[in-house]
Amino acid sequence: MPVIRVLAAAVVGLAVVATGNGATARSSGAVPVAKARCSAIQNPDGTLLVVADLPLHGAAEAQALQMSQAIASELEAAGWHAGKYTLAYQSCDDSTAATGHWDGATCQANAAAYAADGAVVGVIGPPNSGCAELELPTLNRAPNGPLAIVNPANTYTGLTHAGPGTAAGEPARYYPSGKRNYVRLLAPDDLQGAADAMLAKQLGTSRLFVLDDREQYGVGIATAVATAAKKLGLGVVGFAPYDPSATSYTSLAARVKASGANAVFLGGLLGSGGGRLIADLRAGAPGATLIAPSGFTPVPAVVSSAGSAAEGLYVSVAGLPVEKLPPAGQKFAKAFAAQAGAEADPSAAYAAQAADVLLRAVAASNGTRSGVAAQLAAVKLPRGIIGKVAFDTNGDLEGAPVSVYRVSHGTAALATVLVPSPSLVATG
Repeated sequence: MPVIRVLAAAVVGLAVVATGNGATARSSGAVPVAKARCSAIQNPDGTLLVVADLPLHGAAEAQALQMSQAIASELEAAGWHAGKYTLAYQSCDDSTAATGHWDGATCQANAAAYAADGAVVGVIGPPNSGCAELELPTLNRAPNGPLAIVNPANTYTGLTHAGPGTAAGEPARYYPSGKRNYVRLLAPDDLQGAADAMLAKQLGTSRLFVLDDREQYGVGIATAVATAAKKLGLGVVGFAPYDPSATSYTSLAARVKASGANAVFLGGLLGSGGGRLIADLRAGAPGATLIAPSGFTPVPAVVSSAGSAAEGLYVSVAGLPVEKLPPAGQKFAKAFAAQAGAEADPSAAYAAQAADVLLRAVAASNGTRSGVAAQLAAVKLPRGIIGKVAFDTNGDLEGAPVSVYRVSHGTAALATVLVPSPSLVATG
């Protein structure tokens, strides 16, 4: 893919000239983040530095490279200005070539490097919620901060609010300064669960059986589904765990069939026995509609794992596909494709939107770290790339959509887009 080669040269290239203290030799502008895993600085005359934290190795590399280019494109389109301030940009890698995915030690080291570089006023990313959990406390207590974070991809509920599947002390432990400095653009897992319950109702479900894989993600989203289902008037006829390491789920399928359930929610991950679970449920409870969360993506992997049993499976994913983006998003996707030489991935659109949110926060600020962070939650974009952008008091996107796909002839076909209300998962 030529676009990836071009982006790799432009974004990941490490053409920096180190001085004795690890900074780049320069006469003016922002001092780049002094870290081997960060790219050369773009627009080096800018005085305030924006960094992206992305997994630039492994399966996520192509998406991450598109995200980085989208961020740079938005900053360039703004003339590298946010109000009266000039900006520079660096892309930093939170993954390792050895593992091919984000790395905990690297995430922590990246956060420390951003905090130590006084020019950094905003971070976009990291896409993986586990990495964000490690970076947030450091960025929140950064000198002269907290340091603003706009996240285009995190969905773990506990990063912004307590809810099903979250741990004790969340989200407070991510904000040791007592000040919030994080906003995100995707629906959290609890709202995705609410969307799955809405889907079940739309499909005519009267008796829902909910499964979880005993892990934090699976238990959390399954609980959210059950909570929302009851509020929507659906009968939850079973809520049971399954063993991800089991070699057969025939007895579980028999239990589902005996319950009279006409839909089953699969709270877990495809890699944790998901393919076998789908196959056995299809065989043992053939009348039940199967609904799964984003843990069962990508769809080609579901088809590869479950075979023909995957046909008809519904899978929810937070956010919008490119074809459902509003006019501003369509304009972005067209321009991006022309520039990059490849169709825009939805992640690129969300990264570009994150850059726009940060541009607004910087423009409205006094140019300091704390000033930028203080403006994040107040940013409002009535006609953004992903639609209307406004945040609640937790930093979650208001009216966040969830897309639902149906496996048809071995591919993912968009079935519907749902916008769940937070009231569907609220307790008390």
